[in-house]
Amino acid sequence: MRMDRVLKRVESMAGEAVEFLRKLTSIPTINPPGANYRPCAEFLGEQLRDFGYDVEFIAPEPERVNVIGRMGTARPTLHFNGHIDVVPAGHGWTVDPFCGVVRDGKIFGRGTTDQKAGIAASIFAIEAIRREGVRLHGSIEQSGTVDEESGGFAGMAYLAEQGYVSRGRTDFVVITEPLNVDRICLGHRGVYWFEVKTLGRIAHGSMPFLGVNAIGKMSDFIGEIEHKLKPALGRRITAMPVEPPEARHPCININSISGGQPGTIQTQCVVDHCEAILDRRFILEEPFEEVRGEIAEILDSMARRDPEFQYELRDLMIVQPVLASADSNLVATLGGAVRDVLGTNPPLIASPGTYDQKHVMRLGHVDQCVAYGPGILHMAHQPDEYCRIDHLVDAAKVMALAAMRLCGI
Repeated sequence: MRMDRVLKRVESMAGEAVEFLRKLTSIPTINPPGANYRPCAEFLGEQLRDFGYDVEFIAPEPERVNVIGRMGTARPTLHFNGHIDVVPAGHGWTVDPFCGVVRDGKIFGRGTTDQKAGIAASIFAIEAIRREGVRLHGSIEQSGTVDEESGGFAGMAYLAEQGYVSRGRTDFVVITEPLNVDRICLGHRGVYWFEVKTLGRIAHGSMPFLGVNAIGKMSDFIGEIEHKLKPALGRRITAMPVEPPEARHPCININSISGGQPGTIQTQCVVDHCEAILDRRFILEEPFEEVRGEIAEILDSMARRDPEFQYELRDLMIVQPVLASADSNLVATLGGAVRDVLGTNPPLIASPGTYDQKHVMRLGHVDQCVAYGPGILHMAHQPDEYCRIDHLVDAAKVMALAAMRLCGI
């Protein structure tokens, strides 16, 4: 009966949760560069204090501010995490991306799905329990962290390294990423970001035969990636339940390329340097040493064939794949809550992209960590990004039920 009352309370608080999400969306925490983290963390902290949490701000750098709210001190401890940073709005919007427009049962704005709706859902899930006077035997933590979109190193990675989220104090972690409200995400693929620089020899543009064009050499490298490596990756497949199914293959993407002289006024020179950053997503079955070695071998092979091919390879970010156990108490409890709220058995999936589960499991050593939250996965980073209000409410109900069952009442 108490659980039923809590679910009804969640429904009655929908308007309050929507207004909170609108205000959260209106703070443009754009990354890069990492704007407005402090005011956003302070807004979250004020809301958490109002809802009975002890609040702490953790800032590895002056303007990269994380916030943690704690309610209770007993074990088990259930930690909800969401990241406050959002990617740039980009072009193609039909509404202001930072106004939190509500229309047709949806809240529009950059970060509504990815992932400020998840923060709203977890906060209002626990507030519904509190307002109903239901006492949890365990403890709840809520965190809003920074820089997830660029790796999370000043956010969840820092919290895990400093012991704020760790096996010794944390039993369960739910990261409120938007993997669709009826699914539970067990983990994600690995990431290898790297930079390749090709080195040429400058010469007069009217006599290119006296120089070596670094852009041309980069073009040769990209040709190897496009015509040899990509088809090979397409033939590999993982047993991880990655969604969408196309992402069960490893992949590689050229993130950026630059070379030559900037601007529209040019002098007549053969380009002597070119840089490209590439994003390689790898699967659980691919050891990282082989992933990196494959790139190095392509470059070495090109250098052996072409004496004028000179290059530098630099690692930028390495993220190992993670996959939580499908048999854990956390997964079973969340799954039961989804069934009770939505009437469906939740598929257990893995994410095509990385998120902060990597830091919780590999740095914090908390094995019972999954992602669950409101929002449609394919809306992340899109123009006219939105979260459906019914998804926000349903996710809050699932989180409330799971919290009561995991912590005990």
